[in-house]
Amino acid sequence: MRIRVFHHYVHAPIWILALIETGVFFASIYAGAQLRFIEDYGSGIAQLGPLYPRAVVLTLTMFVVLTSMGLYRADMKLEDRSYNSLFVTSFAIGFIAITAIFYIFPTLYLGRGVLGIAFVLAFIASATVRYIFVKAQDSEITKRRVLVLGAGSRAARIAEIANSNTGDNRFHLVGFAACGALDNSIDKSLLLPKDAPLVALAKKHNVDEIVVGLRQRRGGSLNMDELLECRMEGIRVIDLSSFFERETGKVQLDSLNPSWMVYCDGFSRSDIRNVVKRMFDVSVSTALLVLTLPVMILTAIIVKLESSGPVLYRQRRLGECGQPFDVLKFRSMRADAEIDGKPQWAKKDDNRITRIGRVIRRLRIDELPQLFNVIKGDMSFVGPRPERPYFVNKFINDIPYYLTRHSVKPGITGWAQVRYPYGSSVEDARQKLQYDLYYAKNHTLFLDLVILFETAQVVFLGKGVR
Repeated sequence: MRIRVFHHYVHAPIWILALIETGVFFASIYAGAQLRFIEDYGSGIAQLGPLYPRAVVLTLTMFVVLTSMGLYRADMKLEDRSYNSLFVTSFAIGFIAITAIFYIFPTLYLGRGVLGIAFVLAFIASATVRYIFVKAQDSEITKRRVLVLGAGSRAARIAEIANSNTGDNRFHLVGFAACGALDNSIDKSLLLPKDAPLVALAKKHNVDEIVVGLRQRRGGSLNMDELLECRMEGIRVIDLSSFFERETGKVQLDSLNPSWMVYCDGFSRSDIRNVVKRMFDVSVSTALLVLTLPVMILTAIIVKLESSGPVLYRQRRLGECGQPFDVLKFRSMRADAEIDGKPQWAKKDDNRITRIGRVIRRLRIDELPQLFNVIKGDMSFVGPRPERPYFVNKFINDIPYYLTRHSVKPGITGWAQVRYPYGSSVEDARQKLQYDLYYAKNHTLFLDLVILFETAQVVFLGKGVR
């Protein structure tokens, strides 16, 4: 089940898992101290001092590490080797981080015995909780039962989502109820006989939610009285565009129409929101600039020594409201990468990329100079990636609603960057636009923080690098 938190759809069980695990991490310090001093519990723990600040530090550290490693995802699978290795690696990183913090701040120091026992207990308890969680997630009992009203090509996309192997869909597709002219897009085995009123059909199949998937709602195809009766019986009714947005984290172009964008809850702007986002951009960018300055200086020296050409690469991009600006990046390709003057997408194993360029691209170090673009105000820290004018002129003719992504400032990282791999085609741009539209519609400081955590995962795991 997904719920909306500050306009962003989140998977409710994941929040429950995170809440339980934070309790586990917090309690592990107290349990570790009790087991370590089981014979002289009172005097032994008294020598340690207050445990509360140590428990808070351990809890926050482990939560940040697990989140950054992508271990609070709805598509977790126990049989996935990458998940298990990430889980073990996260605890190893967490142990090293906690040890460093306790040694750097002597007032937080905790004996090795207590810390070791606490981490073993936390690991066992967390693994157990996650096992129960994943098993419960796979149970049909926990899934919403969905009935689709309509049998057209747009409605058929729901069947594709339900049958996908991502493991992220948390609903059970009961079937489709055809209305009006029948479209061949739906497998006949999924069609439910319309031999009773809609509310009776929904009750017969224990439906929790009805998705209205009709393209044409006039001329008697859509019976509003039947939908109202279902709604009065406590059955949720949702339109197709909103369903796709909630389940996929993107705005589906195939189901989109201008009226939905006009009347939907989103695409809001306010002076307070702009001020808060600007303060967030400047503070985060300044802090990151200070922390990464030694890395940037070293990178600049290596780039200059490896090949001829400028250290920084300036490229014209389009920002908010289509305003042009020069984006800054460390040069990761040969100086003659576009000697013919025609813009090109970066390809996999692109031979134009230098040796140091491959390293800084994988670690996303080449993007660090864009912090100056953020401080200057051309970019935001989080937002759709700015595109080159050449490609924008191409996309606006091939992709509907493409210019709507310019309604917000572009960013160093964004929802499309953490949700979709590197794109090098018009179809990739179309897919990314759907995520950009979701961000433009629902962007808040909360969503920005979610994207930052997922960006950390992308950097650590090297996803989508070219």
